[in-house]
Amino acid sequence: MSTEGLAGTTAYGIPYGMARSGPGGAAHTIGFELAFPHPLESVWAAVATPAGLRGWLAAADPFEPGPGGAVTLHWWNGEPAAGADGPQELATPGRITAWSRRRLAEYTVDARGSFGFTLRGSVDDDHTRVRFRNDFTADAGRLHEVLARWHEHFELLQNELRGQPTDWAARTAERFTALRDDYVRRC
Repeated sequence: MSTEGLAGTTAYGIPYGMARSGPGGAAHTIGFELAFPHPLESVWAAVATPAGLRGWLAAADPFEPGPGGAVTLHWWNGEPAAGADGPQELATPGRITAWSRRRLAEYTVDARGSFGFTLRGSVDDDHTRVRFRNDFTADAGRLHEVLARWHEHFELLQNELRGQPTDWAARTAERFTALRDDYVRRC
């Protein structure tokens, strides 16, 4: 499956992601090209610090910055566990596999594969470009789900950069479902 031809952005201003699958359809690479009207330091803090990650992606504890550093991401999947009132947490341990201060942060964690952020911008500029890539192995049927999940997280990142961190307890699956359906229609 390839979604390289997807163009445009959603109503939230995040461009659609692209995907490629390897032979056999089990290995996948997805990517997003993002631009944020925020300085490099702010975007770096959001993608490469525990406080920043918590506001849009996942709690990070432990978080040892630098190549080889331990990281465990505590994701909220938006669905309550059986008998629970709020969203369920999923902890995924891993390592920081690439790191270059203010430029590159890459993580490899269980069940998510490797994903990284390459930032472009200058300290004097109020705009930052982000190239995102996620390499993972999964059934080809999950590709739309993964694209939609990352897309939703980038909408949350946009809000985090505006000073509106995610209220994980109030989050529902509605936006994810709409995005997944949109990716299915577009591919």
